[in-house]
Amino acid sequence: MFVRTTDQRLRPNTLGDLGFTSAPHPMVKLSEFTYRKGKEIFGEKEPAEYVYQIKRGAVRSYKMLSDGRRQIGAFHLKDDIFGLENGANHRFTAEAVVQTTVYLMKRVSLQSMADTDAAISRNLLTMTTANLEHAENHMLLLGRKTAVERVAAFLIEMDRRTGSSNVSLPMSRRDIADYLGLSLEAVSRAVSRLHCEGVLNFIGNTQREIVILDLSKLHSFDPQG
Repeated sequence: MFVRTTDQRLRPNTLGDLGFTSAPHPMVKLSEFTYRKGKEIFGEKEPAEYVYQIKRGAVRSYKMLSDGRRQIGAFHLKDDIFGLENGANHRFTAEAVVQTTVYLMKRVSLQSMADTDAAISRNLLTMTTANLEHAENHMLLLGRKTAVERVAAFLIEMDRRTGSSNVSLPMSRRDIADYLGLSLEAVSRAVSRLHCEGVLNFIGNTQREIVILDLSKLHSFDPQG
């Protein structure tokens, strides 16, 4: 849980931003599906036939490395669009973190709309550029020297994406470790240090709900954040 006082979405990030809603559209049909916790939504190298938006729940996208490790590339939260690809196939596997409901629309329908609507085309380009920027930032994050910097960067990212003053994040400590390229123990030590430094506090006994007490100090642990 991250308690924050401000939030800004500076880029289109939902189907509503593109001009679509769950209401009927003459050129686009939206379907709604619910996936159980741990259920695969699509697999790596499968045809990218649909674009998805999360109605409720959360999704992780990941690759399995040759040595059996899992590398999570992104977390997708409520209202986020995912599944946009430059090529014909998905580059990652997407899996529900908790029970998750998503909207689906055919990729060809979205492309047809973009061909006839300049605003939709621009917004799609903005989304694609933002996804590339996230991938670049994530690559830089994985190259950082300390676990504390990576965990701080993760907390800053989640703070920026939180649209409520009281948000419970569904990902586990293991998920966070696989996102940051760290061991579970390294993540726990980094979180403990931030707690001792007065940057964050816990709600409850599980340490799954976190209050950021000093956002400025948190940024000092990640100067590039």
